[in-house]
Amino acid sequence: MTAILDYDPSAAETLRSALGAETVVIPTVDALRRHLDTHLGEDAVVVGGSVDLESALDLASAMRLTRSSLGVVLVRRRVDTSVLADALRAGVREVVEERDLPGINAAVARVKALAQSMRETVPGASLPEDDLDHGILVTVFSAKGGCGKTTLSTNLAVALTEGGRNRVCLVDLDLSFGDVAIALQLFPAHTIADAVALGDGIDSGSVQALLTPHSNMPGLFTLVAPLDPGSNRGITADLVRQILNILRQEFDYVVVDTPPAFDEQVLEALDQSDLIALIATLDIPALKNLKLTLETLEEINFPREKWAVVLNRSDSKVGLALNEVEKTLRVPISIQIPSSRDVPAAINRGVPIIYDNPKHPVSVAIRQFAEKFVLTGHHTDSSIPPELRSDRRGLLRRKAKTS
Repeated sequence: MTAILDYDPSAAETLRSALGAETVVIPTVDALRRHLDTHLGEDAVVVGGSVDLESALDLASAMRLTRSSLGVVLVRRRVDTSVLADALRAGVREVVEERDLPGINAAVARVKALAQSMRETVPGASLPEDDLDHGILVTVFSAKGGCGKTTLSTNLAVALTEGGRNRVCLVDLDLSFGDVAIALQLFPAHTIADAVALGDGIDSGSVQALLTPHSNMPGLFTLVAPLDPGSNRGITADLVRQILNILRQEFDYVVVDTPPAFDEQVLEALDQSDLIALIATLDIPALKNLKLTLETLEEINFPREKWAVVLNRSDSKVGLALNEVEKTLRVPISIQIPSSRDVPAAINRGVPIIYDNPKHPVSVAIRQFAEKFVLTGHHTDSSIPPELRSDRRGLLRRKAKTS
């Protein structure tokens, strides 16, 4: 059921007609609070345009603390940047213009899907305090485009959620040309660009309000890239750091998809990573860029035991032997993913192949990677010679070393 709070009976009836029979109209904030106290299964509250903004935000703030699964959809006669920023800070899940009745309906559906996902998985907030920072962050990177970063990122995230065993957040840090939303056939209401307006008010509630849950994969949430490449201004490395810190407290695993560049946002993600999946294909340009990436990571003192080299389309007949590649790179290949026409076909349908065909050789390889390097919590590849290993120091130690 959906509760509608609106002081204007005519406007409330319009909302009720748009949302269908499974609704109840409540005329005052106090009456709504009493209703919620006795209807613990309520998933969504729609606050109409006649309710003053302060009352609406106070309600959302209270619900964020006492009923985290309950989503507040704020309806306004006019939506501007100021309203959006205040709403996100208060924990409002969706903000929709009053005249956009299909948009209100879709927002309520998304809120209910999120509530269902939160009930089906164990929320990070319920973990013991000592475990709050135990979320594992995996960054998928390649300095060359077209190697399969997004394919690996999306399928890895799905592998980690299989059976509803974990809460996973997939973050698209390709801020100009991110494809996670397309690859998963998502229609997000918010993107990472909306976090810019939060300023210093960013917190767990406001970040979770930006996430898009996957309706068919319980436990999988996404923070997608800006839909317009020009809206990435203001997404600083510091903002990325804050967002990733919050997500690591709320999720068991955070998977970060990246652009093919060492920009400041990517460096921030690398610095926080427990594991970096470095992906390449069997062609000279890709391997050259991988070698340069490995040398760069070594120069900034990122420990080798946190690297995992993934060879995509590994069975391509291009005249390069695996042992020659490993000898040139001076690191072992952690996992080999075979080539298959089924992969682009799955991408075009917006369904990760590991979900569409769990027994496919590509699905099996990605699941093996997840189990060996991520789910076990043991990220060190024992085949790396001890003399090539280093302590987990990250970029902070690199900065101290060069200062």
